[in-house]
Amino acid sequence: MLEQRIQQQFFDGADLQYQAAESLARPIADAAQALLGALTAGAKIMAGGSGAGRWLAQHLATTLVGRFERERPALAALALQVDAGALDKQLQALGQPGDVLVLFDTDGADAALPAALLAAHDKDMSVVVLAAQASVRWPALLAETDVLIAVPHERGARILELQLLVLHCLCDAVDLQLMGEQEP
Repeated sequence: MLEQRIQQQFFDGADLQYQAAESLARPIADAAQALLGALTAGAKIMAGGSGAGRWLAQHLATTLVGRFERERPALAALALQVDAGALDKQLQALGQPGDVLVLFDTDGADAALPAALLAAHDKDMSVVVLAAQASVRWPALLAETDVLIAVPHERGARILELQLLVLHCLCDAVDLQLMGEQEP
């Protein structure tokens, strides 16, 4: 019985990835272009999140500064630290026009994330939001240059898994655009 339940977790995750591939390809590509545009213009990527989204923000920044799947020069990225003060205050202090803020909203409950988005807009930054599809707060807050990547699921574990895949897609797309196809 336990083994069947474990297998079902794999099946559910794979089903979601398969179902979301078509609907998320365009917003992921748009988000990758926003990141690439900022980086090639000398701006930086700033990332923040709530709950497990904090870990995703750190992973994105670390991957952009370090490496994804191959060596490349370091890219300007940093993760905003929740314990270092409110996200919006950090954006007020560190954000510059042309920077991009990437927000990971895994549960739709943190009021600090919309405040961070508004602070980014005040600094003429674009914003990429990864959230659950059911999150109704984001569309009303987004500017024309922002991108919403809405994971089509309600369960937190599945949302987090797909957000990690989206993060890896973004890093791969940036590397591809900067360095071309990787040799086999």
